[in-house]
Amino acid sequence: MNKVKILQSGDLHFDTPFKDLNKNISLISKEELLEVFSRIINICVQNSVDILLLTGDIFDNLTVDKKTLVFIRSELERISNIKVFISPGNHDPYNEKSFYKMIEWPNNVHIFKGAMESVTLEDLGVVIWGAAFTSHHINKSIMKNIYIDKKYINIMTIHGDISNNEGGNAYNPITLKDIESSNMDYIAIGHRHNYSGILRERNTCYAYAGCPQGRGFDELGDKGVIIGEVFKGSVDLKFFKTSKRNYHVIDVDISDLVSYEEIKDKIVSSIEETERKNNLYKIILRGEIDSYIKLNEEIIFGKIKEYFYFVKVVDKTGVKLDFDKISKDYSIKGVFARKLLEENELEDEIIKMALKIGIQCLSNEEVNLNDYK
Repeated sequence: MNKVKILQSGDLHFDTPFKDLNKNISLISKEELLEVFSRIINICVQNSVDILLLTGDIFDNLTVDKKTLVFIRSELERISNIKVFISPGNHDPYNEKSFYKMIEWPNNVHIFKGAMESVTLEDLGVVIWGAAFTSHHINKSIMKNIYIDKKYINIMTIHGDISNNEGGNAYNPITLKDIESSNMDYIAIGHRHNYSGILRERNTCYAYAGCPQGRGFDELGDKGVIIGEVFKGSVDLKFFKTSKRNYHVIDVDISDLVSYEEIKDKIVSSIEETERKNNLYKIILRGEIDSYIKLNEEIIFGKIKEYFYFVKVVDKTGVKLDFDKISKDYSIKGVFARKLLEENELEDEIIKMALKIGIQCLSNEEVNLNDYK
């Protein structure tokens, strides 16, 4: 064969705790992650994939539910005609305590267990290369000892973090030189949770698929897998969305608003209903408000929560600086503001933050300094 069809996925982090979410939504999200994996298996079947590459961090950390292991095995048994290759990552290293040793894997599954090795698939004309984390940290690249046979299509699956120099991180630091000198036709890489696009270093193409489902507000937007064909010397690969729900961070400017009802209406109207009911949102309140307006995040949350599947509210507004008013105000708040403006040469954003905290304190409000980090 002069081409092979692959699907690349990884960084599933099964049974992750979903710390950003409440207990109920967290439990639902764990189950939905299983649904997403089942969807990935369906995509393999529907697209007649030859090889499924799982690039590590299949498991999250020190705990996993036994039913999750049974589920993964049963899903992989559904594609007994498809070769599956797994390269364990920093969250799920292959060692004596590995979850990989807790179940009997189907015959179509090959798990890389340490140093770089290769598996030849004569019927497909392909050699699959791979290696595994055996501990949570690897300070030097394990993309070593590669001697390819050019008559085959050569594909690698590996977990690692691309670095500008060898030893640049503790997660198998892969350099562009490593990629170039590997002479692979394609390298499927796991670790980073965003799709990288299909990249090329000389004759070798490579990519991060990212995670197939976001797990927090640091993993925004569509998530998915990479699917397509690898040829000798080229690829025809594309990103395919698999995420059931997406995480979004939305800025909402409330500068001209004075009531909680107005703020609620502004937030709700800024996002389409179908999006609100299906995705997870962090609403960042922005803008400048008068010092007499005392925002309470919990009250705003209470007013908008019924309009969302899941929502958080974070107040990042500043105090509106009306210099004429401040100069004529001889209350303790006015004296504080005037002194702050007269005696400091700090950046405008820092002054606004200090003003807001100071006025909250002078108004006997509770101040959470974590909001200002």
